[in-house]
Amino acid sequence: MDVKIETSWKEILTPVFQQAYFHELVQFVKDEYSSSKVYPPGKEIFNAFDYCPFDQVKVVILGQDPYHGEGQAHGLSFSVKPGIPFPPSLLNIFKEIKADLGKDMPANGDLSRWAKQGVFLLNATLTVRANQAGSHQKKGWEEFTDSVIQAISDQKEHVVFLLWGAYAQKKELLIDSDKHLILKAPHPSPLSAHRGFLGCGHFSKANEYLNSKGIRPINW
Repeated sequence: MDVKIETSWKEILTPVFQQAYFHELVQFVKDEYSSSKVYPPGKEIFNAFDYCPFDQVKVVILGQDPYHGEGQAHGLSFSVKPGIPFPPSLLNIFKEIKADLGKDMPANGDLSRWAKQGVFLLNATLTVRANQAGSHQKKGWEEFTDSVIQAISDQKEHVVFLLWGAYAQKKELLIDSDKHLILKAPHPSPLSAHRGFLGCGHFSKANEYLNSKGIRPINW
């Protein structure tokens, strides 16, 4: 089946797109978009892939669900479009960058500037019904995104995986820690950020690792 996704990813993921569960997932997503309000807009579902081709991936940041509020989700984990107020988790991410690297709060929460430098901003589930958190979980997206994480682990080396919170940390089993750097911390949500996300230093640690491998660091 034909999935509109960036070319290098399409090459890597073609076997996945041919699997029966993925056909069922696509049908489910189409039905949802035609019958309900679903985020992100259809053309933005694969933005994480389109902004960050496979060969450019340096850092992976795993989220769980897209934002389910009006105008927030645009296909990049934790990111919101310019003009949208910072959700609490994103605000804590920027606070940690300020503490870790001394960088001031940015003008907007659009993380496509990171994606274009090689930060792959992947949610485990790529769609969600408006105002219904978790509504598209266990429909096939997690199986798809697990195979994406596995492909990065298997076919690349020296990638930094930032696993924030218990859900993301379950994905550690998919990652070869001999070839990649795995950094773990509590989720940046206000419910848990004070338990060790704030102060984790992940942004400087990621850059130190990339530098040590001769890879251009990220301008966070």
